[in-house]
Amino acid sequence: MKKIAILGLTGSIGKSAIEIIKHHQEHFRITFASANTDYENLYNLAKENNIEKIALVNNKPVHQDESIKIYYGKKELINLIKNEDYDILINAVSGSAGLPYSIETIKQGKDLALANKESLIMAGHLISDLVKETGSNILPIDSEHSAIFQVLYNRSISEVKKLHLTASGGPFRTLPLEDFSNIKLEQVLKHPVWNMGRKVTIDSATMMNKGLEVIEAHWLFNISYENISAVIHPQSIIHSIVEFIDGSMISQMSTPTMQLPILYALTHPKRINSNKIETNLETIPPLSFEPICKNRYPLYYLAREAAVTGGLMPTILNYANEKAIELFINGSIYFKSISEYVEEELNKTENINNPDLETILSYASKS
Repeated sequence: MKKIAILGLTGSIGKSAIEIIKHHQEHFRITFASANTDYENLYNLAKENNIEKIALVNNKPVHQDESIKIYYGKKELINLIKNEDYDILINAVSGSAGLPYSIETIKQGKDLALANKESLIMAGHLISDLVKETGSNILPIDSEHSAIFQVLYNRSISEVKKLHLTASGGPFRTLPLEDFSNIKLEQVLKHPVWNMGRKVTIDSATMMNKGLEVIEAHWLFNISYENISAVIHPQSIIHSIVEFIDGSMISQMSTPTMQLPILYALTHPKRINSNKIETNLETIPPLSFEPICKNRYPLYYLAREAAVTGGLMPTILNYANEKAIELFINGSIYFKSISEYVEEELNKTENINNPDLETILSYASKS
């Protein structure tokens, strides 16, 4: 039986992981879990799923329970990552806050099922070196990277011509550009395909998420940025495509759900028999693809520029995006202003090549 730790249990990824684990209880057991501030949901999920240890990062526990050991704060969660018995840790923490937990998991030589893309955005160069030192495996949970990971398993990256990430296009794919000035928060949060947290849903609407995923793919698969592209695929059935040097293109496709990439991360390198996720080829809609329009999605192109520049710029990109999203949610800026805010921060910040973890975290904490 594989022992699982889940950070971000109360979010969409955490709840999807619970559904998979409950469906395959003979294979998995959750040893500890965490949440940021939502104690009631964390506690109730722990009771329902026999999780004996939980950590609350930024809120005080409301009550105690003799059957559940409750820890508080980032330091206590780091100690759990260092000292507890687990085989694989799912990092589903939202945003830059997830980076220290990814670093610590890899330091322990444990396998990391990564849904926190910001870890690689900000510190891909550091994490790549750590993985080589400790032998830890990074198993991607993003549907796009899971698709590529599945296609490339036991293949050489030298056989790859290009990685093609797919994107739904978000809720404003066909909205006239002149209407972007009037976009409200409630419109942004109505994603046409995926059920995600607020931050990721907003990133999908701006297409920042795809820019971040390009950076993530660079570090996960050790491939240059010029060999990574993205294309809008509104149906979200094909989750990414690998184009090989002989011209062949191989994809992974399924009903859009995060449960399948979670299941594969937990069982890799094997697969287990499961009827939890099924795709009926006779009922899926026609599949279409279209380019990413720069006028509609400027953040995708800003992210690519920051990626190629490298150094501290991906961290500034991520920090500025998180701050801009916070301002948009609070009503301080318009939806269109998110990209303007990010571009301004990138332009005014002096780059640092090969930043260390302390420098990265100091900039990340500004958000």
